[in-house]
Amino acid sequence: MNRFDHRQTYWFAQAPDDLWQTLERYDDFESWWTWLRSFAADRPGLTAGNALHGLVVPPVPYPLRLDVTLTECRRPALVRALVAGDVDGCAELRLSGAGGGTEVLADWSLEMAAPSLRVAARVAYPLMRWGHDRVVEMAVSGFRRRAMPAAVA
Repeated sequence: MNRFDHRQTYWFAQAPDDLWQTLERYDDFESWWTWLRSFAADRPGLTAGNALHGLVVPPVPYPLRLDVTLTECRRPALVRALVAGDVDGCAELRLSGAGGGTEVLADWSLEMAAPSLRVAARVAYPLMRWGHDRVVEMAVSGFRRRAMPAAVA
């Protein structure tokens, strides 16, 4: 129990290209997600080679430092990335038009890299999994509420 695997589909009211543009608004990320601190990108846009850096503070006591390197970006359909820092792994977002909006398949596999997280995963994996899942829920709901307020009714 040292890994978080996640694979879920989410629907958003924006068309794929519009959603892509919203995802590139890095300066707004911290206002959308209260659990995200000190976020920065090396350069603008979802482009291969760009690196994103942030601190995630979930509702359990283990803040995570993350560096996300975008390895493949095909507008407006695909973002692949490598994740490093306190967790290591790979992540992917697949966007496709559906129902007048965009269906996003979010898929990642992340292993605890920080020694303290590896120990915590051995003794408190259910709590850590709960924290991961709450951050994902907060990410989706915060994005819908703050990044796309006109689409929420």
